Amino acid sequence: MKVLNLYACLWGNRYLWDDCEVTAVELDEELARMYKERFPNDKVIIWDAHQYLLDHYREFDFIWTSPPCPTHSRVRFSQKNKDFYDAQYPSMTLYEEIIFLKHHFEWKYVVENVIPYYDPLIQGQTRWRHIYWCNFELPTILSERKQPKISNNKDEVRILEEFHNIDLSWYKWGQRKDKVARNLVDYEAWKTIFDTMRWKKNQSLKQNTLFK
Repeated sequence: MKVLNLYACLWGNRYLWDDCEVTAVELDEELARMYKERFPNDKVIIWDAHQYLLDHYREFDFIWTSPPCPTHSRVRFSQKNKDFYDAQYPSMTLYEEIIFLKHHFEWKYVVENVIPYYDPLIQGQTRWRHIYWCNFELPTILSERKQPKISNNKDEVRILEEFHNIDLSWYKWGQRKDKVARNLVDYEAWKTIFDTMRWKKNQSLKQNTLFK
């Protein structure tokens, strides 16, 4: 199975995927370097993920995309009355990719983001702190571990490193290290989604073969 992993960051969703050929796209060169060290057999491309999807979607059997979430985040929006708050339009990259995949991509896909501060413009499937747009039904409950409490904790990065089984000490430049750590996702839940997708895909292929 050929998999496209867009906005790959530091492999949180990728960690437990198996029996697949992965192409990861990440714009941050340092994150891409660390991703490659963890998954040397994956093809890693330093590029604009949004454009790469448009140019290469036909080459894959499954696409996972997680467009940047800050402009949709409830946490960020909760700071709107603070002096430091920087108001921004919600990025429509998210909805462009949802609409594009729904109408152009013939196989399975997942678009993931945080639950937004507004009513979603396109209905998705909500699971815990995330919302997913995909062309298959997700399990009612994902095997997602409870995130450790890190609020105002000076050891935040270390706690998240242990939780996600990752070492960020080699991350030298780019985004702030604490921001990178917070953006990591629970690989158990993402493994459940990946396995569900593969089962649904295999079922569809069997049905298509049966009726030929």
